[in-house]
Amino acid sequence: MKSLKELYRIGQGPSSSHTMGPRNAATKFSLRNNGASSFEVTLYGSLAATGKGHMTDAAILDVLQKVAPTTIVWKPETVLEFHPNGMTFKALDDAGNIMDEWTCYSVGGGAIVTEGENAPDTPEVYDMSHIEDILNWCQINGRSYWEYVEICEGKEIWDYLAEVWDVMCAAVERGLEAEGALPGPLHLARKAPTYYIKAEGYTRSLHSRGLVFSYALAVAEENASGGQIVTAPTCGSCGVVPGVLYHLAHSREFPQKRMHRALATAGLFGNIAKHSASISGAEAGCQAEVGVACAMASAAANQLFGGSPAQIEYAAEMGLEHHLGMTCDPVCGLVQIPCIERNAIAAARAMDCNIFSTFSDGRHRVSYDHVLEVMIQTGKDIPSLYRETAQGGLAKDYQQM
Repeated sequence: MKSLKELYRIGQGPSSSHTMGPRNAATKFSLRNNGASSFEVTLYGSLAATGKGHMTDAAILDVLQKVAPTTIVWKPETVLEFHPNGMTFKALDDAGNIMDEWTCYSVGGGAIVTEGENAPDTPEVYDMSHIEDILNWCQINGRSYWEYVEICEGKEIWDYLAEVWDVMCAAVERGLEAEGALPGPLHLARKAPTYYIKAEGYTRSLHSRGLVFSYALAVAEENASGGQIVTAPTCGSCGVVPGVLYHLAHSREFPQKRMHRALATAGLFGNIAKHSASISGAEAGCQAEVGVACAMASAAANQLFGGSPAQIEYAAEMGLEHHLGMTCDPVCGLVQIPCIERNAIAAARAMDCNIFSTFSDGRHRVSYDHVLEVMIQTGKDIPSLYRETAQGGLAKDYQQM
């Protein structure tokens, strides 16, 4: 299993799989073909179906056009077998002959793989990839999840997680200050500043919930506007973890070190989902994005409140289980409706999962590992119309209005 640096990626929104991934692929291809006379990029399947709304073409052109003229070809009806988010890069000479050709796939979280590979060509740093095994290790050794992360990653991971936390907090704070409509044809008004102000007028319990809403909205809206965020585990679900942790950091005054440890625990649960199942909406629906984000935030919150390893696992399991079957149906292909609201609701649900697990002793029937197995199978069973193609569900209804 890869480093948390492969999960928590700092970059620009609005989509890790449709914006960050293609940008990374274009950068890699341009570096090995900086003498090309022109480029041609063909986008397939889900990547083509919602690419314009996700600014896929803009991300690719921003890189390749600096080297040579670039043409984008859209083929939403062609779905490559390896993954729905396929793309083919071609470098051409003066005569139009192909100098280099590369087909790759954006598999979520900004990661790019080539057919035949299961993961990016980076080192494996974790020797266990199932929470059941890690939970047993924690119980036998009297350790916490974050300590397992430190052992596998080395102490230098804390410097990276400190940077991740700073970027998350900055996204919340920018989002609370920004007002006006988000880019795109929906003309969707930002809600975070209003929710924050309204929350201040409520009594304690509603005040707390309103703040969680506002913080998650702030980050999700920053993502939708192309701002800098952290994939947690993706751009489309980037508001859940910071929404919860920013609230807890400020309402409970937890020290920075504890917030970094909470991020490590959240990242471990997200990393296992990425390794064992999927964090790609195009592959498994929104359950793989917002559902996994909720699991991560649930685990982090439970750790902050002193949960045992078993209680933390239970909180994460609930966070994912209650998102099973959630479709990915972005209206107009934008990461706005229903994506932004889903971040806020999932953040609130994560707080509830933490509380529910805290009341328990951590023992339960369905494990996080098993829910991941169900999640990926459910994702395969969901028709492609409901997996980030903007052809079914809410996206289709909007087109008919």
